Amino acid sequence: MERFTIDARGMRFDAIADGPADGPLVVLLHGFPESKAEWTRVMPVLAAAGFRAMAFDQRGYSRGARPEGVDAYHHVQLGDDVVAVAAEIGHDRFHLVGHDWGALVAWSLAGLRPETVASLTIVSVPHPRAFAGARAHDPDQRERSSYIEGFRVADEPEAAFLADDADMLRRAFAELDPELASEHVRVLTDPGAMTATLNWYRAWDRSLDHTPRITVPTLFVWSDDDVALGRTAAEATAGFVEGPYRFEVFPGLSHWIPELAPDRLGALIVEQASAHP
Repeated sequence: MERFTIDARGMRFDAIADGPADGPLVVLLHGFPESKAEWTRVMPVLAAAGFRAMAFDQRGYSRGARPEGVDAYHHVQLGDDVVAVAAEIGHDRFHLVGHDWGALVAWSLAGLRPETVASLTIVSVPHPRAFAGARAHDPDQRERSSYIEGFRVADEPEAAFLADDADMLRRAFAELDPELASEHVRVLTDPGAMTATLNWYRAWDRSLDHTPRITVPTLFVWSDDDVALGRTAAEATAGFVEGPYRFEVFPGLSHWIPELAPDRLGALIVEQASAHP
């Protein structure tokens, strides 16, 4: 596994990569409250298939990419970071994979700038329009999503996550390998990181909820034991993808798909990227 930094858009992003330098690029976007480390066990699967797998700590997570203010964390800015980071390593088109908040950024980027995305693999989070519809009309999803408004409040969620040596954050990773959990905690407890990463929620506006329909080839992987994301929006996502679409369900698995099922997820990503060069 290679570790390096990428300078893009006046910021410096911490990155990791695996696989041949001349292989087709797969960009992997992590979620909250995780880090690029969530992909470390998926990346070797992609590398073995000849892909160049790259993940980076996104805006707010990388110490060198932590601008002040909520507006700096709007989903369009986050998507533009992805394009700029890929360009810095020589790619203007790439396979895109996103989990959790990384999935929302990936949906947005694929909708707004489809020419940059060869194929799209989404993990856990439905298309934003399907998600918004379920939050508005499905009581089950409304209950599952109730935490979101709490995360948008100023200062309080930071204090909750970081109190008692970040006990709440650590407990969120109870299912994960301690090594991966420790890396996520290290990134999120860096001074200023928790506020910056929660600003992703605070910058969430109606434009994200109105993400365009997706025209690029799309694979959506969802697990039916995800406490935050129910079946209604997952199944409704098909209505917002106009390109080739595949929906895969991981039964009995929680939200942390990349960490808990890396080989199975990696194999699906390889299939998706290979089918749509």
